[in-house]
Amino acid sequence: MNVKREVPIQSVTVNDPFWSKFQNLVTDVVIPYQEKILGDDIPGVEKSHALANFAIAAGQQEGEFYGMVFQDSDVAKWLEAAAYSLAIKPDVKLEKRVDDIIETIGKAQADDGYLNTYFTIKEPEHRWQNLQECHELYCAGHMMEAAVAYYETSGKDRLLKIMEKMADHIDARFGPDKETGVPGHQEVEIGLMRMYWATGKEKYKKLAQFFIDQRGQDPEYFAKEAEKRGWTHFGMNPVDQKYSQIHAPVREQTTAEGHSVRAVYMYTAMASLAAELDDPSLKKACQVIWENITNKRMYITGGIGSTVQGEAFTIDYDLPNDTVYAETCASVGLIFFARKMLDMDVSNRYADVMELALYNGVLSGMQLDGKRFFYVNPLEVNPGISGKLHNHEHVLPERPGWYACACCPPNVARLLTSLAKYAWGEDEQTIYSHLYLGGTAELNKADVSVVSNYPWEGNIKYTVSPKQEESFALAIRIPGWVKEVDISLNGEKLGKDVMKNGYMYIQRVWQADDVVDLTMELPIRKIYANTAVREDAGQVSIMRGPIVYAFEGVDNGEQLQALRIRKDGNIQVSKEDKNLLENMRVLEVEGLRVKTSQKLYSETRPTSEPLMLTAIPYFTWGNRGLNQMRVWMYEES
Repeated sequence: MNVKREVPIQSVTVNDPFWSKFQNLVTDVVIPYQEKILGDDIPGVEKSHALANFAIAAGQQEGEFYGMVFQDSDVAKWLEAAAYSLAIKPDVKLEKRVDDIIETIGKAQADDGYLNTYFTIKEPEHRWQNLQECHELYCAGHMMEAAVAYYETSGKDRLLKIMEKMADHIDARFGPDKETGVPGHQEVEIGLMRMYWATGKEKYKKLAQFFIDQRGQDPEYFAKEAEKRGWTHFGMNPVDQKYSQIHAPVREQTTAEGHSVRAVYMYTAMASLAAELDDPSLKKACQVIWENITNKRMYITGGIGSTVQGEAFTIDYDLPNDTVYAETCASVGLIFFARKMLDMDVSNRYADVMELALYNGVLSGMQLDGKRFFYVNPLEVNPGISGKLHNHEHVLPERPGWYACACCPPNVARLLTSLAKYAWGEDEQTIYSHLYLGGTAELNKADVSVVSNYPWEGNIKYTVSPKQEESFALAIRIPGWVKEVDISLNGEKLGKDVMKNGYMYIQRVWQADDVVDLTMELPIRKIYANTAVREDAGQVSIMRGPIVYAFEGVDNGEQLQALRIRKDGNIQVSKEDKNLLENMRVLEVEGLRVKTSQKLYSETRPTSEPLMLTAIPYFTWGNRGLNQMRVWMYEES
């Protein structure tokens, strides 16, 4: 089996007309803004107190714990984002602040390795008694990820040593012939795998495997735990087995169930282990779950989780647009899952979904100024209803500055600063280009530079400079929606016989400055949902390349529900809109406005008048004030 190597962040320099803007936004605005939020330095937004919690636990200041029981995870995700940011753009002052925070975290750690500010400050007598609700393992997993990220990007191991001590504490408590232990919110499994890769210590991989293998062996685990402890934190239902994915052993689960973020974090760890262990049964389980999500339980934007009740998956084809949940973290987790599936089996069916969620489900979670964020990512918003009426309270029509449960904002930051991991892959025989990320990548076999204006244009140029004379392949993903593609090597067109699972494999002994040109059309496409999706019957959505488009009231007037897209009407790229985003392509769509009687009900048939509609990329909606938005529109002759 070829070993897939994760490409280090620091080996990739991003120079991309699209993504550089977002990475610079994160490094220059988002990370400093979120640091101030975590330090309670910005008035008028939801209080965090997360940094103060660590200082209190460390004995550096007086006070009480404040926030969610998993408040530590906000700091962990911010630290991970900061680690990647420092690799992109060195900043001595930021690095010093990161080091100071890490020192405080070290002082907050108990002598036995335990690290969690809630229980250290507030309820030390209840440590490890409530795995279902209290997220000790979840917080540990995120801090492990931060520790590995900072070690890999800076070479500093202070936080890594802290988290090795915590991992050893967990390992001493849970495992075969110890306490059973089922994480209430999966994440520690991902953290342990990253600790294993960073340290080479097999016990961390084995502990991750234990947590995965143990899950669902006793579906009544949380009910028994609740009865034993006799107290509750959130009042979660301990007998709702699907919510926490403990209803069956992971290899027997065939549908995506329960809390969507917990689920995709678990599937990410399962795919990591399946690839690492070359475990066919675990691989099969991942593939079955993947097919269920992407073919029956995923929004066109790459959003997952269709109900606010439990922030969860529901049933096949239940994908409401105006009461959707589609948490930003869930799309981030879907990207994690997709990336690990690519380690098992390189195929554009995984990379296409990874790209879809990245450009739509994740980017929509952040305002273009980097200072406001969505938790929920709806596909239809109606001011006066959304955020107000019963069952719509969670669907906010405008992004808030922060949340009491602020898991999403730092999750977006750590993803966007680590794009290199998702754009590139490498094994012993092949370099993989999963995303068209402009810039340079210093890989083991070659340095590769990419010139790209994707997603607005479909011309990508690769220049390959091998490091030694040997034969290897450059495998470039061709998206499944592409109908026409030309690829040439040093000006000579290549045939389609080198295509495998949606990747174009170019095998050769490479010469210095070999050039591969990829040219693909980015047609405007009308997308129709399966008729089993009752909310989308008779409607159509529009995509161009990987971008889903949306209609806003600010462009198209009131009552978007009265607008129709003409079945045989023309849709064209109208202009580059520099007001929202440089180079952004706006679409002009031939449509109709339906006009009816002013009465509530009437026997008079509605009439219609033609008009041109404007569609903007979905991820940019909500940046021009309060107004309606729709992704799915009715179609009419």
